[in-house]
Amino acid sequence: MQFRDLKAQYQRYRNEINAAIQKVLTSARFIGGSEVDELEKLLAEYVGVKHCITCANGTEAMTLVLMAWGITAGDAVFVPDFTFFSTGEVVSFRGATPVFVDVDRDTFNIDPLKLEKAVQKTAKEGKLIPKAIIPVDLFGLPANYPEIEKIADKYNLLILEDGAQGMGGSINGKRACSFGHAATTSFFPAKPLGCYGDGGAVFTNDDALAKLIQSLKVHGKGESKYDNIRIGVNSRLDALQAAVLKVKLKAFIKHELDDVNRIFQLYNERLDGLVEIPIIPEGYYSSFAQYTIKLKNKKQRDKLQAQLKEQGIPSMIYYIKPMHKQKAFANLEHDEKDFTVTNELCNTVLSLPMHPYLRIEDVEKVSETIRRNLI
Repeated sequence: MQFRDLKAQYQRYRNEINAAIQKVLTSARFIGGSEVDELEKLLAEYVGVKHCITCANGTEAMTLVLMAWGITAGDAVFVPDFTFFSTGEVVSFRGATPVFVDVDRDTFNIDPLKLEKAVQKTAKEGKLIPKAIIPVDLFGLPANYPEIEKIADKYNLLILEDGAQGMGGSINGKRACSFGHAATTSFFPAKPLGCYGDGGAVFTNDDALAKLIQSLKVHGKGESKYDNIRIGVNSRLDALQAAVLKVKLKAFIKHELDDVNRIFQLYNERLDGLVEIPIIPEGYYSSFAQYTIKLKNKKQRDKLQAQLKEQGIPSMIYYIKPMHKQKAFANLEHDEKDFTVTNELCNTVLSLPMHPYLRIEDVEKVSETIRRNLI
């Protein structure tokens, strides 16, 4: 059993994927070109925004936006405490300060009430200037943008949606990567929409921002790559990855999102009452980058993970350490009382196998193993 079965996906679409790769090899156009242009157009249309700018990876996508916004030393950027390291890393990379915020226990996403308190506290202290919020669409579920946008408007903050895990999710039909002033995603292979290497993208309706990021991602180019009008980076999605993503995007839209949500329902039917199952608020739709349950405590969680492993069932812990406890952020001051939910989640969460190609019998095996070991 695979935690996320990329092999099964490839076998189903191998002819289309091989043909797409061969087309690029034959053309010998490996950087930029029609494959990248077509993918950007398809993604922008799918998400529902004016601009999609692809780049080297999801981390650099966020970095490019922060660069374009001029985020720098003395600025505060609000980030969920329960997320992958890169969301806070990009803030520090720009010289700014990440301010970690506890999350909602049900959704795993940044808690709007605690976010506003953090903004107020930071402004009152006067050491940093509140500038932006980076909500994360964790495990495929969009963050609470209706409430986050109210806070951003109230305190004049920019919103950068970290949709690395969120592609395909939505709120009342509005798709992930279309929220805030800009959004980013990752095409890391294990993501809901992944390529065969690294890749990322920025999404926005802001014409000026899109133009600036197009420049920044290619050494700050002006009219051409040899006309450099600002300091930028080298962050491009290659044509091979774009070709693969075009094939995968069709499958993603055609059936993969429906399939993971079917698996979600199958798990819920079998695990409800045994463990705490994922909660999807009304009007929300998840792309289920992960199916994450909660156990009673760390001892029970770790024991169950070991028992699953004995049965050949893979599982993962996302995330075992909060952002505020990462050694890289040891210079920042924190109050443990501000992170009660994140601290609990790091000791109780467990992600089970989840992908569009998971068989019903696999769901049965996972569920029965959990039932047998918890009753």
